[in-house]
Amino acid sequence: MIHVPTGLTGILLLVINLEDIKEPAQLMYGIVLDAGSTHTSMFIYKWPADKQNGTGIVSQHSECHVKGGGISSYAGVRGGAARSLAECMEKAMQEIPKSRHELTPVYLGATAGMRLLNVSKPKESDEVLKEVGDKLKTYPFSFKGATILSGQEEGAYGWVTVNYLLEKFIKYGFVGQWLSPGRDTVGALDLGGASTQITFVTEQTVENKDNLMKLRLYGRDYKIYTQSFLCYGRDQFLLKLLAHLITTQGSNSSIVHPCYPADYEQSIKLCSVFDTPCNKRQTPCKSDDNLQIKGTGNYNQCMGNVSHLFSFNHCSYSKCSFDGVFQPNITGNFMAFSAFFYTHLFLQRAAGITITSIADLEDATRVVCNMSFQEMQNMFPDEAKHLRDYCADSILLRVLLINGYGFSDLSFPHISFQGKAEDNSVGWFLGYMLSLSNLLPAENVLLRKALRPDAWRAAIFLFSALLIATIFFLIRSYQKNATKLCCYP
Repeated sequence: MIHVPTGLTGILLLVINLEDIKEPAQLMYGIVLDAGSTHTSMFIYKWPADKQNGTGIVSQHSECHVKGGGISSYAGVRGGAARSLAECMEKAMQEIPKSRHELTPVYLGATAGMRLLNVSKPKESDEVLKEVGDKLKTYPFSFKGATILSGQEEGAYGWVTVNYLLEKFIKYGFVGQWLSPGRDTVGALDLGGASTQITFVTEQTVENKDNLMKLRLYGRDYKIYTQSFLCYGRDQFLLKLLAHLITTQGSNSSIVHPCYPADYEQSIKLCSVFDTPCNKRQTPCKSDDNLQIKGTGNYNQCMGNVSHLFSFNHCSYSKCSFDGVFQPNITGNFMAFSAFFYTHLFLQRAAGITITSIADLEDATRVVCNMSFQEMQNMFPDEAKHLRDYCADSILLRVLLINGYGFSDLSFPHISFQGKAEDNSVGWFLGYMLSLSNLLPAENVLLRKALRPDAWRAAIFLFSALLIATIFFLIRSYQKNATKLCCYP
């Protein structure tokens, strides 16, 4: 039997370097419910339990779109908002490992639809929030709250999402580490159903402190300008436009609509136009009053009526966007998403051009506004529900970006219209999760003693040399013993 002296073993342990190797961290999960004005979506996120510079490295795991309208549409319908969430929450139960359920936070953020409900019917708004909160508490996750986001929060978190997905904060390097690239950030332009937001980094003085937000992400500080315009989201703006046409034409029974296609006619309930805090009516309407609408497809008249709903004259600051709201000069690149993206995409498809300038935008909008409803249906048979509104949508996009936010011939080409980035949905929800992950405790990282690769090579070399020396020593000893036996019988 070969015996390795214990002294040599001790020397081996002394000369071989040991280092701490991190075990792969377990995944953390988080659930964000985006309770928008027209629908609710659930997003499941995941990230390693060991975090980078105070903020978790979060990626989208999956998403689920709740059937039915937004939770604000269930006001006065007891249990309706809560029941609507059940199918998606059951999906979360299946997709997140059971061992992580109790550690998974759940947040519900309601946006402009609930902000409007809170203005018009605060009691019903509170009831809806309590109802969905009580429902979410029944699941084995860690419920963190159901709240109504302010417009500024919605804009700021959308900006965080955009820049995270574009790797403006961090980037995965060739050495297998997350790096801070220090890149210029991108502004965010969001057009939802009830509100629209603009957010970007600025070094200029923000004269209205309500528009200023300071964020710290991945060890860096950011000063951003953010503004949300309630009632200027796509759906609410279309209702504002209808109310304006009713008022200016002085009829409660029939109107002509210059933004609808020339061969389009529709009858709606008059009260549906004014069932929102965005529209005020001097005299109450009757529930059975019908409004007949006939389209005329007139670009110039549509532009005039849409522009009338913006105020560009009054400003108590050094500069404003519209409606007396302060805005510094826009700088840098922007990403436009949500309804901005879908409207821009339709314009390009309908006009058959790539929109890279304001002139292209105007040409494409004129093409759409001059199309008949039948022509639209022939080209886009699967989009019949939205076709009547694309002329108004396109002009709203133009007035918001050019007249409102101040994009010019030089800055407009710096807007990128995108629905997704790196296969992730773009909106406030990922930014919300990124910020809230700062509040989640990082797990203790397990350490084990292990040899580095160069230490392993040294150990093998030393062990091999020791083994050869031992064998050589044994052979020499055997030869000497054999010689003695030969010479001494």
